[in-house]
Amino acid sequence: MARPGRVVVAGVVTGLVLFAFGKGAQEQASTPAANVVPESLDIPSIDLEAPLMKLGLAKNGDVELPPYEKPKTAGWYEGSAVPGEKGASVIIGHVDTKTAPAVFYKLRDLRKGQTVKVRRSDGKTVTFKVDSIEQVHKDSFPTRRVYLEDGLRLVTCGGEFDRARGEYLDNVIVYASRA
Repeated sequence: MARPGRVVVAGVVTGLVLFAFGKGAQEQASTPAANVVPESLDIPSIDLEAPLMKLGLAKNGDVELPPYEKPKTAGWYEGSAVPGEKGASVIIGHVDTKTAPAVFYKLRDLRKGQTVKVRRSDGKTVTFKVDSIEQVHKDSFPTRRVYLEDGLRLVTCGGEFDRARGEYLDNVIVYASRA
């Protein structure tokens, strides 16, 4: 579990990258899927069914996290593409809390070829196949790959937990493409 205020990804860098490449909430709002939002996530192979909430950017430019009070809820970054539309769609969730596993606790157990389904507000369910899973140090977060390349991205904390800093040192990232 990361300490409150610490985001899963380097949000300031993310914001700069998204701005530099013309991506962001304004562009997303002009797409045909503008009124469509992802509502839930289903990953049968790890027995995960979770509601999704919208995540934006905090005042400091970091990507928001789902609230710790809702450990079984993941969040879709609304500056990313709607799942199933062109672009990168980013969903973030906690790996654990101080007392129990959270929504993405088993994310590291996913394997290439397994299915991830996202139900949207327009009634469509979009199915993705896992392409790869990687664990990277937070200082080496692949911002461009996560936020600019097409496909679904699932992001959580992982690796060693630094008790002195109160946070995990790495991120676990799942890359999936539309099935």
